[in-house]
Amino acid sequence: MSERVYLDYAASAPVDAEAVAAMAEAAIGWANPSSVHADGRAARARLEDARRAIATALGARGTLVFTSGGSEALTIALGRAREGPRLISAVEHSAVWAAAPGATVVPVDANGIVDVDALRALLGTVEPPVLVAIMHANNETGVVQPVAAIGALVRDAGGVLLVDAVQSAGKLPWPDADFVAVSAHKMGGPPGVGALIVRDTATLSAGAGGQEGGYRGGTENLPGIAGWAAAMDARAADAGWCGRVRNLRERLEARLIGARGTIAGARTERLPGITCVALPGVEAMRQLMILDLDGFGVSAGAACSSGRVKASHVLTAMGWSEAAAGEAIRVSLGWSTTEAEVEAFADAWERMAARLMRPPAA
Repeated sequence: MSERVYLDYAASAPVDAEAVAAMAEAAIGWANPSSVHADGRAARARLEDARRAIATALGARGTLVFTSGGSEALTIALGRAREGPRLISAVEHSAVWAAAPGATVVPVDANGIVDVDALRALLGTVEPPVLVAIMHANNETGVVQPVAAIGALVRDAGGVLLVDAVQSAGKLPWPDADFVAVSAHKMGGPPGVGALIVRDTATLSAGAGGQEGGYRGGTENLPGIAGWAAAMDARAADAGWCGRVRNLRERLEARLIGARGTIAGARTERLPGITCVALPGVEAMRQLMILDLDGFGVSAGAACSSGRVKASHVLTAMGWSEAAAGEAIRVSLGWSTTEAEVEAFADAWERMAARLMRPPAA
């Protein structure tokens, strides 16, 4: 194709034109929402309107605390939840691993699904209350976790559940959890804005600063928050986009599998737009360079680690060898992805595979 094709929505979606317009409008005459003068009160009113609009669009239940993104939301929950021991799944985002050093790790099966029996056994070995952190849907493979069953198990053990819904928000039903982390820039909003939704604020210790009810210090990013609210309106106006994207993903995967690609998590439920595909015998970074030169923007694993050449901890937790995990790339589609773009990428991937892949064993 003559123009570049962006297929990295799981890293960061393009910012909607509606979001840009809302940010520009909010920035004109902007005032600090904590100020008591008339301008500050007007800013506060707009902030609270946006808070309600975002919570309603997400289907969120609880107190919405604005943050700088999903990573900060996860860090706040893991660092300041009043519960004791931390349990995290083996496929969590790097922000969770960083915020919960020494946490007990819950294994996953070959499909990337949390081993519920292992979680039940681990819950029986720790003193309650415990905080369990589980991704709703994985950022590398798109695999969806059974959060309802996990949440019931955690509650029965007297614990609380933290769900990373950064990838799933707006695509799957809202999870029944005590803490939920979300991020605007996966939904067509701007980067640098997110939220932690807290079911019961009594379970969370306050932090420094008086903003956001004392749970997150720093002046709120009102223009960014206004942009996020506008992006949620844009998603709601196109209610069929997830089904459209799922059809495109399935069409793409059929071609990749036909050209001997291996799809991670192919036998379980996944998000509509994420495909993690391995090209046997070809390192991911080499694939990325070839595809980039062909005009396609894709990633190797999570965007926060794609600049480093190392095997995905998500895939190795699913039982892939380090070599195989190092041969996988992530292709992620979004609401503006077209059939022509998907077909062009499939053509490019097939050409690359035909040129570089090892011949099949005799």
